[in-house]
Amino acid sequence: MPKLKTKRAAAKRFTVRSSGSIKRAQAFKRHLLTKKKTKNKRHLRGLVEIHPSDTASVRRMLPYA
Repeated sequence: MPKLKTKRAAAKRFTVRSSGSIKRAQAFKRHLLTKKKTKNKRHLRGLVEIHPSDTASVRRMLPYA
């Protein structure tokens, strides 16, 4: 059986923790930040876990993670 290729776009967006859960960056933090409240921008900092319904598809894109 041939080796599976990793989807490079997914590899740049997601990281797998040692526990097996997958983390991602928050959206809505790239541009048009002047109209957003400071509290909102502060809560968008950091990384969050992906939704359980997306776990299977992300794991398919990252076969060796």
